[in-house]
Parts: sequence; C-alpha cells; structure tokens
Amino acid sequence: MISNILGLLFAPLFVVLLHYFEFKSVVLVYLVMAIIFFIYSYLKRESYKDMMMPSIYLVALSVAYYFSSFETVKYIPVTLSALFLILFIDSHYHKKEMVLGFTRKFYPKELTYNEVEFLKKGDAYWVGVMLVNTLIHLYVINFSSDIIWAFYTSVGWYILFFVSLIIQIIYGKVFVVKMYNR
Repeated sequence: MISNILGLLFAPLFVVLLHYFEFKSVVLVYLVMAIIFFIYSYLKRESYKDMMMPSIYLVALSVAYYFSSFETVKYIPVTLSALFLILFIDSHYHKKEMVLGFTRKFYPKELTYNEVEFLKKGDAYWVGVMLVNTLIHLYVINFSSDIIWAFYTSVGWYILFFVSLIIQIIYGKVFVVKMYNR
C-alpha cells in the first residue's frame, strides 16, 4: 500500500518541488522519506524481497544527493521495472509460477484445472510486459521531457499493467481455457 502511494506520487511531486526548491533540498526530503520507508519495510517484511524497493530508493537517492543528479533520480523507476523483469524471467525459467501464485492469493474462487494450466504459463507473458515497460521507461528518460517522465512513472505504467492484465484475462477466458476443453 505505502509503496504504491509512493510510486504514484514520487515523480510528479518531485518535478513540482524542483520548481520551488533547490535540488539537494528536495532530494534530502525524499531521502528522509526513503529512510522511513526502509525502516517501516524492514519491520513489516515477510521476506527479504520486501526490502528490494526501499533499498533501491535509498541507494539511488543517496547517489542523487551526493552527485546532485536529477538523472539518477529518473533511473529509480526504470531500475525497479528491470528488477521485476528479472524476477519474472527467473520465475519463468525456474517454473516458480508467480502469476499462478498471485492469482491464488487474490482470487477467492477455486481455479479449474484448465485455468491453472493457463496461469502456469503466465510468467512468460509478464516477461514481455515488463520488457515493454522497461523499454518505455528508458525511452522516456532519454528522449522525453520531465513532465512526460513524471506522467509515465506515476500513472502511465499503471495503465500499461491494467491493460495488460485485462488482455491476459480476456485471452485466458475466451481462448486458452476453451482450448484445453477440446
């Protein structure tokens, strides 16, 4: 919950604050928030994977503060996206079935055999989605304005994920599960 709120507000608020305050002051405030987020995540963690995002924020903001680099701050979301890409690649190749695990955790109904078979292959689809997201982040960082960067890193990638999820659900319900029934 907190990481979603931080992710949504991180970029646009950062760009707005830069118009009113010095860069190092803004980064220092963000760094203090990152330290609080890190401590909170450490206390609430279920596994060490829960510490990945707060650690990235902490390291990247420290580097940004030290070097006074807005570019470093811009690379935080793309780094997170690349890490999720790596997690899905690992899950796909080692048959960890992350998508099936997420579905079982959040979907209250019992899954049919056909749905389970479809979801077991879902990690490959999300590798593609995460690759597209990472490439869009890189493009926006290198070739777009700070406003477009702020929009994509706060709202745009949520739209991409939501549309990708809807496509996966529709494809699964309409085509794949019915193919298993033949």
